[in-house]
Amino acid sequence: MAEPRVYRAEALVLRQRRLGEADRILALYTLHKGRLDAVARGVLKPTSHLAGHLEPLTHVSLLLARGRELAIITQAQGQEIFPHIRRDLHLLGLACYACELVARLTPFGEADPPVFHLLLDALRRLESGEEAGLALRCLEVRLLTHLGYGPELFRCARCQEPLLPRANGFSPAAGGALCPSCASQDPAAQPLSLNALKVLRLWQRQGFDAARLRLALPLAGELEEQLHRYLLHVLEQEMRSRAFLKAVGG
Repeated sequence: MAEPRVYRAEALVLRQRRLGEADRILALYTLHKGRLDAVARGVLKPTSHLAGHLEPLTHVSLLLARGRELAIITQAQGQEIFPHIRRDLHLLGLACYACELVARLTPFGEADPPVFHLLLDALRRLESGEEAGLALRCLEVRLLTHLGYGPELFRCARCQEPLLPRANGFSPAAGGALCPSCASQDPAAQPLSLNALKVLRLWQRQGFDAARLRLALPLAGELEEQLHRYLLHVLEQEMRSRAFLKAVGG
């Protein structure tokens, strides 16, 4: 059965770019069709009724028409605009990072509702301002794990022996945590504290419910550094939004 030419979609606006004088192309992550690009015709005109509903970092309900190459947005109704994020440069940077992370890790046109809900939940937690940095770290772990890129955290990534409750190692190239013996043979391995391993496991198993932990700054810094190294290995390049985060003190 042929799919309808016009259809509704619940979406998160990841980013946008200008197309000609009055149009924009929006990068979207939709609930039932995954990541896709769509054209908003005339959205830059003063008379456009779409503009206020299609800003980046907006949770929106859309009516889309199938175009020759890209979907065309014919109607839009904003559901959540996350005003607190928009007023705070640090939160804005974190939210842009979250959107870029989803865009980098997911393919076009493959429906994956859990990814949509993970990103929406992350944006809602950033909007609340509660432990925003940890919510982002948790999103990294949950996305990587759900998409099949997650680090091994329960057995040594090399010898497959169960990890004992002690300081171990962590190597992105090896695929996760290493026992002390294997870590000593891996020049890229860095120490991984027992507390860091416990938190990573908690995020991997329980998700955002475990993101409300109160972590000492050294432990939070260790987790950020290890996940940054891991993502660099997976993506093979730096996240562009990290430069903005550094500029605003993130």
